[in-house]
Amino acid sequence: MNYHLTYFNRIRSLILILVAVMITGSSLAQQKSFEFVVLPDTQTYVEEYPEIYLHQMRWLANNKDRFSFALHVGDITQNNNGKEWDIAKKGFNIIEGKLPYSFALGNHDMGSASGKFADTRNTAMANAYFSPNEIPNLVASFPEGKIDNLLSEFKIGDQNWMVLSLEFGPRNKTIKWADGMIEKYSQHNFIIVTHAYVYEDSTLHNGEDWWLPENYGIGKDTGEEAPNNGGQLWEKLIKKHDNISMVFSGHILKSGVGTLVSEGENGNKVYQMLANYQKGVEGSENGGNGILRIIKVNPEKQRIEVKTYSPWLDEFKTEKEHNFTFENIQLK
Repeated sequence: MNYHLTYFNRIRSLILILVAVMITGSSLAQQKSFEFVVLPDTQTYVEEYPEIYLHQMRWLANNKDRFSFALHVGDITQNNNGKEWDIAKKGFNIIEGKLPYSFALGNHDMGSASGKFADTRNTAMANAYFSPNEIPNLVASFPEGKIDNLLSEFKIGDQNWMVLSLEFGPRNKTIKWADGMIEKYSQHNFIIVTHAYVYEDSTLHNGEDWWLPENYGIGKDTGEEAPNNGGQLWEKLIKKHDNISMVFSGHILKSGVGTLVSEGENGNKVYQMLANYQKGVEGSENGGNGILRIIKVNPEKQRIEVKTYSPWLDEFKTEKEHNFTFENIQLK
């Protein structure tokens, strides 16, 4: 027996095992969990309780090392005027350079004049206060040079994430643009943010209620300019792509919350959430008491954990509609 050769083979086998363990461990480490924040409609804060909104943003800045990014579901302002946009901008300036963010524009963020909620798709005021050039991690915007629709990229470990923030009642031409972006970045995991999508009964927003985008002034637009509600957005865009994992929205009153898990054409699950705590929502106080959503994505455990927290009160909401977990998730 060649003992030298046997000893060499054993050492080589041990080295190969160690390398395999190191590679596997490294891969699992790179597929790390991460957290981000979803900001529900802040319109009442900038109108009546700016101190609560600014406290939210300072809390985000103070926790910049904890969170990967922050997403706003729209209705940043109540009346789409300079006074409110000044406050909104001041809040985003607090997290500028500390925490990446993206936002969607709601029906209260557009219109022909202050208080004319989405009577037209005029977003001049929002675009006067924000420029695509200052949006962190931005890859593309639509229309080019405007903040109406934003595509942002976030790399977390070895995971590539994209966030598509889409306008209130996304137009047919906006959906076409978004479809192209999702195809272009087909190896990325996508999150969609749009103002009106899930209804408070945990169904897609396609009923007869007055909150439908087509029931506002923009509903008169046709062809490529025609708006789409939640059900139409699902049919025309979201269900077609297996790399869309989550959708976040606000806008709806009543309970202000809804959760829906749907299966796309390719057998993938899409986790869709409504969260709105503004004035007019059942039980709302102080425009929502600064309540926000904390989303934790854990690829290794195949879980998405959702918690609802108020930095203003330093309290969690523990009811099942505010505190829940999705199991057996699959990511790219």
